[in-house]
Amino acid sequence: MQISQSAHVDTFTRENLPPRPTWPEFLFTLPELNYPPSINCAAELLDRNAAGGAGARSCLVTDAETWTYSDLLARSNQVAHVLVGELGMVPGNRVLLRGPNNPWLVAGWFGVLKAGGVAVTTMPLLRAGELRAVAEIAEVKLAVCDHRFAADLQAAAIPGLATVLYGGSAPDDLTELAASKPVEFGDVATAADDVCMLAFTSGTTGKPKATMHFHRDVLAIADTFSRHVLRPTRDDLFAGSPPLAFTFGLGQSVIFPMRVGAATYLIEQPSPAALLAAVERHGITVLATAPTAYRAMIPDLGAADISSLRACVSAGETLPKATWEAVHEASGLRLIDGIGSTEMLHIFIAASGDEIRPGSTGKAVAGYVAEVQDPDGRQVPDGELGRLAVKGPTGCRYLRGDRQSTYVRDGWNITGDVYVRDAGGYFTYQARADDMIISSGYNIAGPEVEEALLRHPGVAEAAVIGAPDEERGMIVKAVVVLRDGTDLGADPAKTLQDFVKSQIAPYKYPRAIEFADALPRTATGKLQRFRLREGS
Repeated sequence: MQISQSAHVDTFTRENLPPRPTWPEFLFTLPELNYPPSINCAAELLDRNAAGGAGARSCLVTDAETWTYSDLLARSNQVAHVLVGELGMVPGNRVLLRGPNNPWLVAGWFGVLKAGGVAVTTMPLLRAGELRAVAEIAEVKLAVCDHRFAADLQAAAIPGLATVLYGGSAPDDLTELAASKPVEFGDVATAADDVCMLAFTSGTTGKPKATMHFHRDVLAIADTFSRHVLRPTRDDLFAGSPPLAFTFGLGQSVIFPMRVGAATYLIEQPSPAALLAAVERHGITVLATAPTAYRAMIPDLGAADISSLRACVSAGETLPKATWEAVHEASGLRLIDGIGSTEMLHIFIAASGDEIRPGSTGKAVAGYVAEVQDPDGRQVPDGELGRLAVKGPTGCRYLRGDRQSTYVRDGWNITGDVYVRDAGGYFTYQARADDMIISSGYNIAGPEVEEALLRHPGVAEAAVIGAPDEERGMIVKAVVVLRDGTDLGADPAKTLQDFVKSQIAPYKYPRAIEFADALPRTATGKLQRFRLREGS
């Protein structure tokens, strides 16, 4: 595919795409993926709905207010006018967005894209040093920030950064500036393959990388996973816990509902209890959160009114079979497992409805192909372990090609996950490639041991890593969080070790068990095993 003429005046992103030979092979096998050369995804998601009769329909719902599609369109257009007229933004400028999930953050995201900019949405929990690193990597020019989260951005002291705050009462607040601007804006006619967003990896290794995504990529995740797995309609009300800076959250809470004219419920502090209460209060139909959140909901599911839910998506990390079964037993819900990545933008393997097989991630989503390969890139027979390789309409492009060859090989996106595929095309997760533990010659998948530990009623969370050992090379080490009030007897570690031996092959049991009050996680709930390894 040829790269089309860019609409960007600031050519930073086009100039810093990785070398074309290092890109993955892109597939556009579905008719809905044949986008025109010039397309602005903001116009497709927002303007098209407002013009197509959805203007008066609910779009963004909170506990305090509801914005219609016409409301969001007007405010996004006004934000675009502020960015261009007050801050001097030109197409291609990178704009840092900072704040919790709320309507003005969404309006800011659309305003940036409408004006031809590149959205760099950041986790609200990032501190000054982390924000400075993001700004340096992306060469950010402008920032739109919730006034409650301004302190760390100001402390970052980013050279030359023009910032506008929103949600406050100051005369130069974005909400005040926007109110005086026209409610119509001529969207920049961006190319389908102009970069519209930079998404930073969530830092499970502690070293973030910027991934580059085009306008067509944003639409492609809606036209593959959402269209063919979630199958949303205008009557759906989406909700989720992931921040919009997390591509899982952006898809579930903005792109997917708005591709079909549906509504989304936004919550700033999405604890499991708050999400469950919102389902009852608002009649949410499509919910998305991490496995740990679903597990935390289990004690309350039986008494909750969750009759409105028709689809529940679990992603961010692997969904243990024990968690799936416990949720199903408590509520009848059949969780949709999925694997995606920041590099691929969203989920590319999943299953829904009657196609769900507990313990399996699912099949390649329509529009994607996947296989399991050996270290030399050859496909392995079904039933054998190997690395997951994926192709589709989205794929990895690291800013400046940073470590591009570690993710893309021979046209395939190599996710770093170890999988097994069966004869029916179902993919079952085994471990991250660096989570495979080789002990006395045995290959042991850490998540399998975690799964066994989670079957014990006293275990709330578990993480398994390999720890150095002179005799065995490595041993299996578990870090366990117990449920309140759990009594495992005089030797709690032995109690759990014996339990694991009763669940899986005894050689896989954790020879070392450490108890903790909590496990280290990212802002999106993803387990940071590297922090556990640092202490081993």
